[in-house]
Amino acid sequence: MERKIDGELAVVLSSVSIACKRIASLVQKAGISGMTGAAGAVNVQGEDQKKLDVVSNEIFCEVLRTSGRTGVIASEEEDTPVAVEETYNGNYVVVFDPLDGSSNIDAAVSTGSIFGVYSSDQSCVPDWGADDEGVVQEKCITNVCQPGNNLLAAGYCMYSSSCILMLTVGHGVYGFTLDPSIGEFVLSHEDVKIPEKGKIYSFNEGNYVNWEPGLKEYMDALKKGGHTEDGKPYSARYIGSLVGDFHRTMLYGGIYGYPGDAKNANGKLRLLYECAPMSFIAEQAGGMGSTGRGRVLDIRPEEVHQRVPFYTGSREEVQYLESFLQEA
Repeated sequence: MERKIDGELAVVLSSVSIACKRIASLVQKAGISGMTGAAGAVNVQGEDQKKLDVVSNEIFCEVLRTSGRTGVIASEEEDTPVAVEETYNGNYVVVFDPLDGSSNIDAAVSTGSIFGVYSSDQSCVPDWGADDEGVVQEKCITNVCQPGNNLLAAGYCMYSSSCILMLTVGHGVYGFTLDPSIGEFVLSHEDVKIPEKGKIYSFNEGNYVNWEPGLKEYMDALKKGGHTEDGKPYSARYIGSLVGDFHRTMLYGGIYGYPGDAKNANGKLRLLYECAPMSFIAEQAGGMGSTGRGRVLDIRPEEVHQRVPFYTGSREEVQYLESFLQEA
């Protein structure tokens, strides 16, 4: 599938960059502006919302509504996808996790935003003059529940020691660092490629006891050298923020994983807002995104907030992981 940036898509991506700038500013000032701590609400996932979760979601929704190019938006923080009535004929569907890793905010650990952009299926675009509310909602869900293979663009913005926006439109991955002196993103990472191998793994081993046998065998193998020639154990690095862990894996190689376990069979990461966009980015950089038993981008979502086990990173490392799970 050939992907190009036309004027319409450029407006959407520009709107996303504006949202990222605004959120980056809020994150930097969170400790002194009363934006730390819980908001006192629970999102549709059953997770406690931080104050910045709520504000970041409002920022993303606002900039996408006013872009004039977005027909449907879907957020991890919202119960259902929302038709953008202000545009009536927006060409794009945007899915996003407005502030991934927000549980780290109070400790000033890196957080990030994740987004993906799809085309609207014209047969599923709400007809504001004819459709009732139920039909509009059904069409919004149909528009959003597309496989990752349909993604036109995806990216993430990491809020850390610097603010970095990583983006792909289907022709490689490029990174832009926010220059605070001019308030603009400047190209800093050109045609990023994930190393084919890596000796860093990023898993929450606190859940080890609840993992399936094949995954335990895999983790034990890494600590004995995995499939490396020197036989030295892999290094463990786990931030607990998907964007931060993924960004390190992009640059240094290795593997990131959030598996299912006895308590959560499909893990906790959402297919639409996290796994599909990150898999698209990984593949464009020469890596992989897998459930351990198949390609993430091939999955057609059955629910808006569907969760899947997720492994991503260096191609050879993900394939090595799959060899343990596919044999089970």
